[in-house]
Amino acid sequence: MSVSRHPVALRLEQRVGGATKLLATVMALPLVDGIFPALVVAGVLASPAGVVETGILIFGGSATIAVILAEMDGSRKEMVTSVLLIGAVIVPVAAVEAAFAPTLRGFLNLAIFERFAGLVILAIAAKTASAKFGEYLPGPAVIIGLGLVASFDPSGFAIETSTEYVVNGTAAAAIGVGFALVVALASPHLRGRVDIDRFRFGSAVALGVLALPILLRPFGLMQTEVPIALAVLGVTALFAYDPDAEGIGVVADDGPDNDDGPDGDADADNDDPDPTGSTDQPSDAPTVPAADGVGATAGGDGDPETDEPTDPFTEDDSRAPWL
Repeated sequence: MSVSRHPVALRLEQRVGGATKLLATVMALPLVDGIFPALVVAGVLASPAGVVETGILIFGGSATIAVILAEMDGSRKEMVTSVLLIGAVIVPVAAVEAAFAPTLRGFLNLAIFERFAGLVILAIAAKTASAKFGEYLPGPAVIIGLGLVASFDPSGFAIETSTEYVVNGTAAAAIGVGFALVVALASPHLRGRVDIDRFRFGSAVALGVLALPILLRPFGLMQTEVPIALAVLGVTALFAYDPDAEGIGVVADDGPDNDDGPDGDADADNDDPDPTGSTDQPSDAPTVPAADGVGATAGGDGDPETDEPTDPFTEDDSRAPWL
């Protein structure tokens, strides 16, 4: 990739090609490999905080930012249009998958399946943090498939739907699309100012924090409604953003000390390391008295005692320039 070597986005880029296709693949991947249904079944979307965390970290996240900021070209309007078209597909599909979540819960042993759901999030976090780890870890679809086999229990099978699951699943997908829209709208300002790789590592940590309550639920640990993963992501965004990354606030060196200007030439000609103030100029060069009575050659702008150049920004404006 042009700016970030995001492991997930780079692997997908080699397969699909094209910035818009790559963004669509990254955002739709949780729906294809079963991550999103697994989180719904595991009860991650049961709270508003879980809905927001799932939307930003699963549908949005560092891979989405990497694609938008590093790969997508064109105007802001074109990028927003692409994100909206992708969202028009992702949101309905997420609603359909969330609607069938109660059916999946009917023939699964949730105590076992939730652990596999936590493991799949940890695997994604490891793949996001390092491509080397991703080479040794199974894919999310493999982990979820193993979880389905290990937790299969046909005794409670029944086809049913839940309005709550549909609403929460649709909201999570919409939040992910909204997150991508915000990044696309702010891309002219964020591009070059956001350290994508630093945000990627922080997102991996946030995913790990999201997985811990699921894995530790059987032990009654970290069962809190506080959105810790969002807090970690917020701190990550703060450290990854650098408003002066493109040289904002750096003043060009075109002041009176510039050697290209006439004053600079005069300084170069009149600087003399000799502390006695002697120069190579003709002896009939006019001199003017200094404040302490020590003479200085006309045209010099240094200290009358050391003949060293003085700082023009601390010079008294009332003093004549030839002194």
